[in-house]
Amino acid sequence: MGIGMKEFIAVIPARHASSRLPGKPLAEINGMPMVAHVWQRACESAAGRVVVATDDERIRAALAPFDAEVLLTRADHPSGTDRLAEVAERLGLADDAVLVNVQGDEPLIPPALIDQVAARLFDDPGATIATLAEPIAEVETLFNPNVVKVVRALSGRALYFSRAPIPWDREAFATRPELLETDAWLRHIGIYAYRAGFLADYRDWPPSSLERLEQLEQLRALHHGHAIQVALARVPHPAGVDTEADLTRVRALMSAGNESGGEE
Repeated sequence: MGIGMKEFIAVIPARHASSRLPGKPLAEINGMPMVAHVWQRACESAAGRVVVATDDERIRAALAPFDAEVLLTRADHPSGTDRLAEVAERLGLADDAVLVNVQGDEPLIPPALIDQVAARLFDDPGATIATLAEPIAEVETLFNPNVVKVVRALSGRALYFSRAPIPWDREAFATRPELLETDAWLRHIGIYAYRAGFLADYRDWPPSSLERLEQLEQLRALHHGHAIQVALARVPHPAGVDTEADLTRVRALMSAGNESGGEE
């Protein structure tokens, strides 16, 4: 635990099935399965406990040599958030306990970001979720629907998340711009800190209409009036592994000893 950091639990959801890269958590990188790299990064954070939540015995077996704490969860969870809700329930956590969802396909995740998102939630007692964002500098990134954008209030709380290029510059975007002249646009980074009590409620809510339209589960929380704190990442967030090409890139970076990753 870091000095002054309240205790939190880092949970790594690791699902074996993947439409684009089946068996992704077990993909070998530098002689280790990818999920083991993520677990090591989480162990380097200030988390008081690191748990891998998986639906597959093969993942648990692969982590056995590392003495990682692994919890076998149900296989029918529609999202990583639902899997975290099961973890919180089975661990018997108090409603105010904080869990950080560390994606199992981010072997380059900086431990500092895990600490930052937990600290941001502790800093705002009225929020039930915290997450991170970073400025968008490229037009292609802003207009890419696979990149989630977020707009914040002065307090840092999220106003809305969207795949659309928000906020919309009514004057400059009359035609597609060639460059962005300000840092008004933020890219959402998919790391979350949750209070355990929120996870228990979330599991019982049906998807909201906005969530169905955007295919963004964080909109379910906003729909039900929960506050989401959004902090600007203090260090760059390397891209994760979604495709075979991503895996090749990460293998090359880590083989070269460059684990900072960087954005593509």
